[in-house]
Amino acid sequence: MGVQEFAPGLRKAWADAGRQGEPRLVASVMYALGPNARQSLTDAIAPYYAFAGESVRWFDGRLNPLWRRGAPDSLPAMISLARHRLTPAETGPALRALCAWTPADSPGGGLHPGDVGWYLRFEDAAVHLWTHDGTPVAAGFLDGPVLRVTAAPGADLGAIAADAEELLVPGNDWSDGLPVPGWEIEPDKPWLVLSWTPRPAPSRAEPVDEAGAADWATVQRSAFEGSTFSVERWHTMKRSPAGGMAVGVLVRTPEGEPAANAAGWFAGVGRCGLLEPVGTHPDHRGRGYGRDAVLGACAALVRRGASAVAVVTPAANEAAVALYRSAGFTVVRENRDWARPA
Repeated sequence: MGVQEFAPGLRKAWADAGRQGEPRLVASVMYALGPNARQSLTDAIAPYYAFAGESVRWFDGRLNPLWRRGAPDSLPAMISLARHRLTPAETGPALRALCAWTPADSPGGGLHPGDVGWYLRFEDAAVHLWTHDGTPVAAGFLDGPVLRVTAAPGADLGAIAADAEELLVPGNDWSDGLPVPGWEIEPDKPWLVLSWTPRPAPSRAEPVDEAGAADWATVQRSAFEGSTFSVERWHTMKRSPAGGMAVGVLVRTPEGEPAANAAGWFAGVGRCGLLEPVGTHPDHRGRGYGRDAVLGACAALVRRGASAVAVVTPAANEAAVALYRSAGFTVVRENRDWARPA
């Protein structure tokens, strides 16, 4: 079926679905050579079109839509998937959806609402929200070269991945939480998801208010090489739609110097909270301050109603893993990104 044959049916389905304007049509040509060309092409692109289910199939040696044969029922459903680019002020719907999809014991997918909250320290942050018939089905953002996504239970991951390819330009070569057809599991860089069950947790941590924001920012810059975190970014984060979800704590030395910090993120009563970030000033490491910051943030989240608290860290970061284990966290699973083939 050529584009000229396909386009009228697409435009009709678009109009029948009540959508305004005209659909944007993009066509691509795929081919294979050799004695096993058809099978090679099938193996290469059939998973890509798996989201369409029975609406596409091989016919006369080509991958043809059943719409040509008078069965357009699935077309409006595919068209109704939409992606919205949200500014920081517009992220409320994405945050609410992510909270609703957060399980009780550990984060689902590649994104907790707290990940978005921490990202909103940047004034130019852009969050993507996918909707189906106006209902959120996935949310994500580009974290450097990694597309991080969490989808609603039962969402059509194939359709979301097909749409997300527009974001996955060369250079954005990893996907966390969203399988991308043709990409491979990253074998060498696993991430550990650790979870903490509520329990008594004595800690020297203090809550962070306006007066403590500068010291919190000082620890953050010192703990992470290259960090540009500032008091201004603290305020930007707190003014965002996620600001009310944040719990900041700070641990000081007996002399009053800021030693360790942590931010916890509340996803709702009976849902798992998240720690992001946790840091200890290099001058004060090895003295238990980081552990106190972790436990202080966990206790603050539990007081608000969190059922558990999770943290995600590279498996290779042995110091961080040891810190979280010392605070009572246990590994619940290992995550691996999807990577673009070399």
